[in-house]
Order: sequence, then structure tokens, then C-alpha cells
Amino acid sequence: MPETLGAHHPSSSRSVSNLLKICLFATGFAGIVAEFVLCTLATYLIGNAVLQWTLIISFMLFAMGLGSRLSRHFTTHLLETFIVLEFLLSILCATSAVAAYALSPFFRTMELIIYPWAIGIGLLIGLEIPLITRINSTYEELRTNISGVMEKDYYGALFGGLFFAIVALPYLGLTYTPIILGAINAIAASFLLFRCYRKLAIPRRLTGGWAATVLVLSGLLVASHPIILYGEKAKYRDTVILSEQTQYQKIVMTRWKDEYALFLNGNQQFSTYDEERYHEPLVHPALSLLNHRDDILIIGGGDGLAVREVLKYPDVRRIVLVDLDPTMTELGSTHPVLLRINQGALNDSRVTVINQDGSAFLRDTTQRFDAIVIDLPDPQSVDLARMYSLEFYRLSLKHLNKGGTIVTQATSPFFAPKAFLSIKKTMEEAGFSVLPYHNNVPTLGDWGFIVGIEHDVMTEVALTQAVVTLLFNNINTRFLNREAMVGMIQFGKGLFEREDEIKINRQSQPVFPGYYDKGRWEMY
Repeated sequence: MPETLGAHHPSSSRSVSNLLKICLFATGFAGIVAEFVLCTLATYLIGNAVLQWTLIISFMLFAMGLGSRLSRHFTTHLLETFIVLEFLLSILCATSAVAAYALSPFFRTMELIIYPWAIGIGLLIGLEIPLITRINSTYEELRTNISGVMEKDYYGALFGGLFFAIVALPYLGLTYTPIILGAINAIAASFLLFRCYRKLAIPRRLTGGWAATVLVLSGLLVASHPIILYGEKAKYRDTVILSEQTQYQKIVMTRWKDEYALFLNGNQQFSTYDEERYHEPLVHPALSLLNHRDDILIIGGGDGLAVREVLKYPDVRRIVLVDLDPTMTELGSTHPVLLRINQGALNDSRVTVINQDGSAFLRDTTQRFDAIVIDLPDPQSVDLARMYSLEFYRLSLKHLNKGGTIVTQATSPFFAPKAFLSIKKTMEEAGFSVLPYHNNVPTLGDWGFIVGIEHDVMTEVALTQAVVTLLFNNINTRFLNREAMVGMIQFGKGLFEREDEIKINRQSQPVFPGYYDKGRWEMY
């Protein structure tokens, strides 16, 4: 008696073999999407995208290998075992996001939730593939069986990856994507269960498992949104008034009394309590140094607050805002809270919004600008680190008019001093004379900026002298004046003394994420 069938032989019909391969396709589909869901969750809830994607995929692959090893201990009732595993995988996939959000208020270390979930899913997938191979050996010879099994699993992974990138993350978010994964596995297992019902050793128990799985998935459809909302509210101190998962990031807006704050992937971008202490130092020193301000480029800043500051100069003729996420710029131009904060800046006729990667825009365009303002999130990933690289700054220099200025937010010189110094050294290597400065933003901490101008136009000494003479009298500011500017260029001991040990951030050697992650962020 073949081990694939146990005490009861399923029908030798080709349809059973086809159903098995459909289940395997579903497993490959769900497995890859579950990996991506957990990686995205970990990035959002823990941070450090490169580390999280590396660890979770590695844990899942290890667990798959462990599951494959354990599968050798199953010698009878393999079809029944496989159906049970499918239902378990369905539930584990479907509850991944809900469990992470529901348990997040009770765990200081989210790794204790997400990593075991990844290992559990990987273990079940690893168990399933050898079982299907052994069951299907009844219907196909070895070479056809092995190639067919692996083929369907890999095809499922391809379609799962495309589904996650194009449909799931931008349109379904982390609320409903896991439930769909669970449903796909459950449906495939259900077809197999009822097709082979009369041949199974424990059909009633399996039917009970099917009913329990359907009940869990139905409950999740109703409960997942409020549970995830509960988890998000627990993550933020204030009331969440907007939560949207886009193809690129998680956007959350909160309210406390009459103050609002914007978060991207869990990291605060601004608070109306003190945002002028960030946006005014970001924009006005660079623009006030210019003799003419016809064309201004802003990379990032989809909330429109940097644009608001640039529009305070009446001689500005054109502003090009390049932000990767169309949802962010849409919110910046339509959401009533952001419209009130940015004073409708993105709807000004002088503003052109382009949803594109900033580096790709500079690579493709022939336009030149009088100033480039870089208002991007901190580079917690290698992808964002490109926008702080030597290659990017050299590309930016090529698109500046003679005498044009560049300014970038440069993370915190207190919490991440090595990252701050790396930006400074990288800009200098690209051909800029630079002036680093910083300001205390109460809701962010001590925050840094670096303004630059082509070295052939002005030395660093001359740049410093020019900046300290800026009066800002003709600009309507709430915080910035000459005295504040003079104070912002002052640094105490212990920062620049360590500059010699800092490396330049290159695309081929992205040191910036490492410097950033080793910062003292837990102190704030």
C-alpha cells in the first residue's frame, strides 16, 4: 500500500493531481505574499527595512527547510495531514497583521511577535511541499512529479509577488491582504477536501476544521479593521485621524487638541506645534542667498509645507515638486487639514507636482534650477540612502544654475552624529562648499541641515559669512531671524572632531543606513 494514501486510496483521477498542484500554486502565492506582508509590518513597526527584510526572509527559508525535514516523520494519512496544514496556514497567514497590531500595545519588542509568525508560516510551507510531492507520486512518475510540483510553487510565488506590489499593498493594505491570502489557501484546501471526502480517513474532523477556518476568516473580515485601528492608536499618543497604506509607505495623521502631526512609516515628519522651526531653516537660508529665484526644485515634501515657504518669495516663477508617492501629494493638495497647514501651496499655479523618484527625475530632465531643496525622510533603507549619496549630489550639482544653492535636511547631529557628518563630507566630495547648521525642534529634537553652493563660486568661509549676514526681514517668518540663524551655525565640542573617521556615502557603498541605525534614537 503506497504511503501517499494511507488506509484509504483517493480516486486515481487526474483531477486529484490537478487539485494538489492548485494547492501548491496557492501555497507559493500565499507564502511569498506572507513574507512581504511580514517584512512590511516589521519595517513599519520596528524600522530598519534592510535588516527586517533580510531577517524575515531568512527565518522563513530556514523554517521551510526545517519543515521539509520534519515531513519525513509523517508516514500515513498524508492527504489528511496536508489538508490540516492548509487550514492552519490559512489561519496563520490571515491573522498575521491583526495579531501584530493587537499585541503591539503589550510588547515592547515587536520582534517577539513578527519573527515567530514568520517562522510558523515557513514551517507549514516547508511541511506541505514534500507531502504534496509524495501524495502526487501516485499519479505521476518521479521526474514529472518533481518538476511539476516545483513549477507550480514557483509560478505561485511570481504571481504572489506581482499581486502584492501592484494590487495588495496599494489598494488592500495590510488590513485585508492577509485575509485574502488565508482565503486562497482555504478555498484550495476546500476543493481538495470535498473532492476526496469519501476517501478520507477522518472526513468529519476535517469538515470541522474547514468550518473553523471559514469562521475565523469571516470574523477577521469584520474585526480586522477595528483591531488594526486599535493597534495604531496604541502606537501613537494622539488621536489617529487618517491612516493610509500606499504602495510606498504608511501615512498616518494624528490630532492633539488643535495640533496635528504627520507620520510616515511610524516616523514623525512634522507637528503643527513647531513645524516652522524645521521648514523655515530648511528653506530660507538657501533661498535668501540667491540673487534670483526663478526656478526652484523640491525633492520630497509632498505635504506642501516646504512649498509654502518657497512661495513667500514673490520673484519665484516656477516650483517643481518631485515626490515619489502620489497619495501623499494628493493629500497635500486636497486634505482639509493639510490644506490649512500648507495654505493651499500645492494648488498654486506656479507649482508643478511630479510623482517620480527624485534621482530618476534629475537623471532624465534637462532642466536647471536656482535652488534644490531636499525634504526627504531619514534614510533608514538603502533605497532612501541613494538620495544622500555622492552620485546624487553630483547629479544635483549638474542641474543647478551658476551660483545656485542646495539644501538638505540632514537628520539629527545629536542623535545620529555620524550620519550627519557623512552627509556633510559627501556633499563636500561632490563639489559643494557647505555650511552645517541645526535647530532645536521640540517634537523632533536637535535637527540638522546642510546648505551648499558650488565650491568654485564660494568658499566655505565666504558661505558662512554670507549666511550670518542674512536678515530675513522681507520674509514672513514665525521663528527665523538673523539672531536665530547665527545661533544655528554654532556647535559645541565633540562633533566635528570625529569627522576624519567618517566615510563618504556612495551608492556602491551605502554607509549611511548603518550610521543612522547606530544613532542614539532610544534616548528621545
